[in-house]
Amino acid sequence: MATSVPQIATALARVLTAVPEGLARETGFCRRRSKVTAAVFVQTLVLGWLAHPTGSLHRLTQAAAMLGTTVSPQGLVQRFTPAAAALLTEVLEAALREVIVATPLAAGLLARFPAVVLMDSTTVALPDGLGHIWAGCGGRVPQGGQAALKLTVRLDLCTGHLDGPVLAAGRAQDKTSPLQHAPLPPGALRITDLGFWSLAVLEEIADQGAYFLSRHHLQTAVFAADGVRLDLTDWLPRQRRRRLSVAVTLGVEDRLPARLLAVRVPTRVAAARRATVLAEAKREGEKPSARKLALADWTLLVTNAPPDVLAIREALVLARARWQIELLFKLWKDEGRIDEWRSADPTRIRCEVAAKLVAMVVHHWLLLVGCWCFADRSLTKAAQTVRDHAIGLLLVFASRAGVVAVLRALGRCLAAGCRLDRRHRNPSLCQLLTDPALGGLA
Repeated sequence: MATSVPQIATALARVLTAVPEGLARETGFCRRRSKVTAAVFVQTLVLGWLAHPTGSLHRLTQAAAMLGTTVSPQGLVQRFTPAAAALLTEVLEAALREVIVATPLAAGLLARFPAVVLMDSTTVALPDGLGHIWAGCGGRVPQGGQAALKLTVRLDLCTGHLDGPVLAAGRAQDKTSPLQHAPLPPGALRITDLGFWSLAVLEEIADQGAYFLSRHHLQTAVFAADGVRLDLTDWLPRQRRRRLSVAVTLGVEDRLPARLLAVRVPTRVAAARRATVLAEAKREGEKPSARKLALADWTLLVTNAPPDVLAIREALVLARARWQIELLFKLWKDEGRIDEWRSADPTRIRCEVAAKLVAMVVHHWLLLVGCWCFADRSLTKAAQTVRDHAIGLLLVFASRAGVVAVLRALGRCLAAGCRLDRRHRNPSLCQLLTDPALGGLA
């Protein structure tokens, strides 16, 4: 059942008021009475940066004033302490425990599954002074410094339910995330990139009665139904068909039953893929993978969903849908500015990152209010609308009725003005989810 507007208002009050007040002394944020309570501090940062992601201290003091509290920029700076960082991290954890869902999409491919779960991660490079908390990978690349934060998220495309972001050190591997083993309802479909590839996890998904869809890991052994191991670099070029759906087993020891879906791509696409392989190898100072170069002619997917549940064309559309979580991360960075800060102080940066992540979780809840149920929603258009209404939330946050009124107005605005235009050439994902035949097969 979809979360109602009054329920979201209650969740906002719980996360931004009750939780910080309850943890104020436990975290050490409040040692004596102050007009800037833990709740005011959290609301000022979260809603202030939700409205103005690049907002200065002066802008934040205005946010506090809207909440009824007067504080100077210097007074606010003095509160960016390790205790404040601990408080904001606990508030983020509390926000992630809330279950907020939208009305499920009722048409197209998504309606075939009780959940279509995407999982991916993104990395935020941090100053080296935070390396003792969030260790980076080292090196010279932007995410390769001494400190970095990895954010892993699971997103259900059907209801918009968000698991995460789960925080880990930048050097942590994707497949070690605890979200790897989060259960799925029977009949659900999980779509991930190769960073999460694990035959043991895919077997867990199958045992739950759920389905997986992933690009094929080129180092994983593939066996035909008769038990003969397939050398794809030799076997695929000998196939006369451009589209293949073959029953296979994966892994030398696991022998996980699956379907291998292979679609030959146009020559220009294969050439672009080979250029990417060569460029990556040059950048890493390594010899390009002969196997990757040979298989660049094919899009290779594996799934345990039977053909009557997921045809080849449909699998290609849903594999493309994985980019929706990349768009979510882009939104958080480009619109929420979670990877930008206005200070060189590591503790203050910890506070800002945590507060902005809470703001992005709240932002996602607000998207669910009015536009998630539309397949043709534009998250970029919606982001500006949400920022506009964040000011309204600041003004009425002490009043539950006022918050409900703002959320309902936001929902009307999102429903009215945040749709994507229909495209006749290069159909959008929402069009392909409704009619997979509109797209190509590469």
